[in-house]
Amino acid sequence: MHVTGPAVRLSVVMPVLNEAPAIEAALARLQPPRRRGAEVIVVDGGSRDGTGALAEPHADRVLRCAPGRAVQMNAGVAAAKGETLLFLHADCRLPDDADRMIAEVLDDPARHWGRFDVAIEGRHPLLPVIAWFMNRRSRLTGICTGDQGIFVRAATFRACGGYPPLALMEDLAFSKRLKAYGRPAALAGPIVASGRRWEKRGALRTILLMWRLRFAYFLGADPRKLAAIYDGPRR
Repeated sequence: MHVTGPAVRLSVVMPVLNEAPAIEAALARLQPPRRRGAEVIVVDGGSRDGTGALAEPHADRVLRCAPGRAVQMNAGVAAAKGETLLFLHADCRLPDDADRMIAEVLDDPARHWGRFDVAIEGRHPLLPVIAWFMNRRSRLTGICTGDQGIFVRAATFRACGGYPPLALMEDLAFSKRLKAYGRPAALAGPIVASGRRWEKRGALRTILLMWRLRFAYFLGADPRKLAAIYDGPRR
């Protein structure tokens, strides 16, 4: 049974789209923090494989809205009760004590947000190298990606305007908003992300594609066009 105290300290918001093969396992891993008082909100962006129905027994709320991670995460926050928000992809696995790690770092009133280092799970030998560069780049720039499990005080999220409604690069734009409140706390973690997209496309090809898309984004390209290049009509 999910036991809650007088206040919910942490709300985990998970945007999903057609994650039926993995959603139950992903939510099973969140049951220990739920028992410690966290709430789990799944936001389905129009799955056609029954993801939402599979999630319902394992989450506090399952919401349905238009597709798009930014739209879905904002919808999840609108329903969240937690003092702190954690945005988690369905194919990412948190450290066992992630809720405690977040609470400890945000006990410092000067801290407003943060993320975890990431490890990428898979067979390709380049995946550990990719993860190292992701973590290093994030520590240098203060820019975070969704794979790193961004967390933020709920009050700060609302003060900064939440996720910009972009079709791609929403995490980069969100990080820029949050940097107005200070640099992110970088928790060693790690959070473990699936390497499925890297292995599906090819690791080197994916690296080159992401560099190309980020460069185009910083030059002002329309995120909708970038999303179409990244994965077609994926969201």
